[in-house]
Amino acid sequence: MRRPAPPRDIPPPLELECLKVLWKLWEGSVKDVREELAASRNLAYTTVMTLMDRLVKKGGAARRKSGRMFLYSPVLPRHQARRLAVQELVDSFFGGSVEELLAFLEGQPATPVSPEPSENGHLDTVLL
Repeated sequence: MRRPAPPRDIPPPLELECLKVLWKLWEGSVKDVREELAASRNLAYTTVMTLMDRLVKKGGAARRKSGRMFLYSPVLPRHQARRLAVQELVDSFFGGSVEELLAFLEGQPATPVSPEPSENGHLDTVLL
């Protein structure tokens, strides 16, 4: 049986799209967010409402009542979301090394990883 993936610090793609709209508008209703997303995604009103509710539950957005509707505003700042995303990238692809990421971005060869000898003292060449 497969274990569920550990929770991510950054919102999943669709929630992130909604959060980007909130960063742009600073405050908006589900209708406002849906209209902004319409240029790139045709999502149902109820889908956007669910995504916004998830953002609130996870602490990425806040909600306040205004008349008969809710208005949403971002809680997770853009710079913090970027920092979390870059840290996830560094951890996932560069073994936690910012230096390795910088070397990659600058086009320099990464520090080579030496193959480890097998139990019998010989290099396992299957994957080489």
